[in-house]
Amino acid sequence: MREAPIGVFDSGVGGLSVLAEIQRLLPDETLLYVADCGNVPYGEKTPEFIRQRCSVMASFFQRQGAKALVLACNTATVAGVAELRRDYPQWPIVGMEPAVKPAAAATRSGVVGVLATTGTLQSAKFAALLDRFAADVRVITQPCPGLVELIEGGDLHSPALCKLLQGYVQPLLDAGCDTIILGCTHYPFLKPLLKQMIPGHISLIDTGAAVARQLQRLLAERELLAPGPARAAQFWSSADPKHFSNILPLLWNSAGVVRSFDL
Repeated sequence: MREAPIGVFDSGVGGLSVLAEIQRLLPDETLLYVADCGNVPYGEKTPEFIRQRCSVMASFFQRQGAKALVLACNTATVAGVAELRRDYPQWPIVGMEPAVKPAAAATRSGVVGVLATTGTLQSAKFAALLDRFAADVRVITQPCPGLVELIEGGDLHSPALCKLLQGYVQPLLDAGCDTIILGCTHYPFLKPLLKQMIPGHISLIDTGAAVARQLQRLLAERELLAPGPARAAQFWSSADPKHFSNILPLLWNSAGVVRSFDL
C-alpha cells in the first residue's frame, strides 16, 4: 500500500496549487488529479450536488487503488468531507479550510480580509471558524464571483481579470486589512498579480502547504509514506481534456497527458 497513489480533486484547475505543495513536500508520492471542470465552479452549486460529486470522485479513486484522498477545494470540503470520512474510514482524508487561525495570529492591525467563493463564505463551517479563531479580530469577507472562471480559462493577468480582482481587493485595503486569506485553491495562482496591487506589508495566506503537512502526518501515522521513486502524475478532466492540457504547463511544473473523466 505504501506505493499506492494519492487521489486529489477539485472543481477545476485550482487544486493544482495544492498538488504542487504536496509534490514539494512528498516527492516520492505518486499523485492522481481529477479536475471536475465540467461542473466548475462548485461555489455556485448546491451542497447536495457537491456531495454527490465528492462521492463520485472517491469511488473513482478507490478503483484506481488510491491510499489517501485530498479534497483540494474549500467548497467541496465544506459540503462533503464529513460524509467521505464516514464512508471511507480506511483512508486518510484531508480537506481544505480558509486559513482563519493563522491569519488571526498574524495580523497586527486586527483586521483580516478573506477572498473566497460565495459558497465558502456562506457555509456554517466558515462561520464556525470565525467563532473559534477570530473572536478578537475584525474579519472582512469578499465574495469573488467570476475569478474562478477566468483562471479556469488560463487567464492570470488580462485587463479584465486585473479590473475584477482590483474591485475585490480594494474594499479590504480600505478597511485596513494587513492580512488577506486566499480562501479558494484557484487564488494562489493570482499571487504575483495581487502583490502588485497591495502594499508590501500585507500578508497573503493560503492553506496548500498546511494541507501537504497534514497529509504527510496522516500517512506517517499509518506507515503509508511511499519509499519512492514516484511515478508521473496522472490527470483527468470532466470537461475538454485538450483545454486542460493546454493550460497545464501554465499552472503545473510540466506538461502532462490529460484523460477524459466522464462520470
